[in-house]
Parts: sequence; structure tokens; C-alpha cells
Amino acid sequence: MHELRSTDTNSANDSKGRAFGLEGNDFLYVLIAFVVALGLYLVLTALLRVGLGTAFIFTSPIVAVPLAWVVLLRHNKPAGYAGDWFDQQISGEGFAFAPRAQPLRPTKKTTDV
Repeated sequence: MHELRSTDTNSANDSKGRAFGLEGNDFLYVLIAFVVALGLYLVLTALLRVGLGTAFIFTSPIVAVPLAWVVLLRHNKPAGYAGDWFDQQISGEGFAFAPRAQPLRPTKKTTDV
């Protein structure tokens, strides 16, 4: 009999897929922001007769913010990284592997010290 040939593959639950170099559906945020910014740019320049530079200044943050969010907080990061990062920025406390960065007693209230 012939030997079975085995190949390494990713099952559907292991991989979210890739598009434009981004994992899962991350490219959708950037793509939707680009389409919205392009539409607003056309409305500003064609219908409202705003200057090209002024229209670009108004529409560039619409693309820049989602692009920065995807690239800095989602691309090649573990699941939940963005939420944990925002929690850390808001509360200022959280778990860390560095002992000096960990809270003194995370399970006890400060009145129990």
C-alpha cells in the first residue's frame, strides 16, 4: 500500500485568515474608514467647493485613527490586547510579570494592610 501523505494545515478555528497582511477582519476597519474618508473628501471638494488641502486635513484623521488602532493595538498582538491596554491606561493598575509593577496585594483591599 501507499503511505499516507500528511501536510500541515490550519483548521478553521486555528486561523482567522489574512487579508492585506492583517489578521482576521482587521482590514475592514481600515477599508471602511478609507471609503468614508473618500466619500467625505468628494462631498467637500465637489459639492461644497472646499479647497483640496482643507478637505484633506478634515478627512485624514478618519483614516489615520482606525489605521493607527489596527496597526498599534491589533496587528500581531494577542486577543484582547487593545481592551487590556485601554483598561491599563484608564485605571493605571493591572497585572504585570515584573514584580515591581504588580499591586501590593491584589486580592485584599487597601484597608486590610
